Amino acid sequence: MSRLLKFNIFRYNPQDEQSEPHMQEFVLEETDSMTLFIALNRLREEQDPSLQFDFCCRAGICGACGMVINGRPGLACHTKTRDLPGEITLLPLPVFKLVGDLSVDTGSWFREMYTKTESWIHTDKEFDPEALEERMDNKEAVAIYELERCIECGCCVSACATARLREDFIGAAGLNRVARFLIDPRDQRSDSDYYEIIGNDMGIFGCMGLLACEDVCPKHLPLQNQLGFLRRKMGITSLKRLFRK
Repeated sequence: MSRLLKFNIFRYNPQDEQSEPHMQEFVLEETDSMTLFIALNRLREEQDPSLQFDFCCRAGICGACGMVINGRPGLACHTKTRDLPGEITLLPLPVFKLVGDLSVDTGSWFREMYTKTESWIHTDKEFDPEALEERMDNKEAVAIYELERCIECGCCVSACATARLREDFIGAAGLNRVARFLIDPRDQRSDSDYYEIIGNDMGIFGCMGLLACEDVCPKHLPLQNQLGFLRRKMGITSLKRLFRK
């Protein structure tokens, strides 16, 4: 016999002056292989068309359906209701600007983060559209691809204690992005150049090392390894700069 699931969902529309933050209860019959993505769509179609939440691919690729599920950031499309208790509480991801209900604006945050980290290849080579693509060692290509798998869902940022305390912290997603360019042989920036970006409390030295980011990452990125790698790199760079003076 299928369960009757009880959903406690955060409701608030910041664009409506009459709206006030509150929790709303819904009840829905569970079906085979039901995900939270399916459940939320059914709730919107069958019970309340005003319910706001984001989705796009429903395959764990776009990262749009990130939300706090029973106190833990995750993707609605990745979460099956059979793995949850009969009562499910859904909240929007913290840190990001609230659009409405479970919908948040992660795009503006990531755009600002990419600007801070100068997230592009820095090179003095003139681009030649007629030239063959530059070759790269397979190991380097695989390492870069591993870090490029980030889907910008924002779960790691929402789970981060430092990001909850200070708005200027670039979070694990930003630090992972820096690591991606640091290991890219085409990028000509030095360790000292990277130190100017993340060698502070806004960057790697603001990380508390609690690693909630890696715990909630839906793509299982090696964030612990990257944070340790950057901390060592920037620590050594800091000592070199100190003794150079």
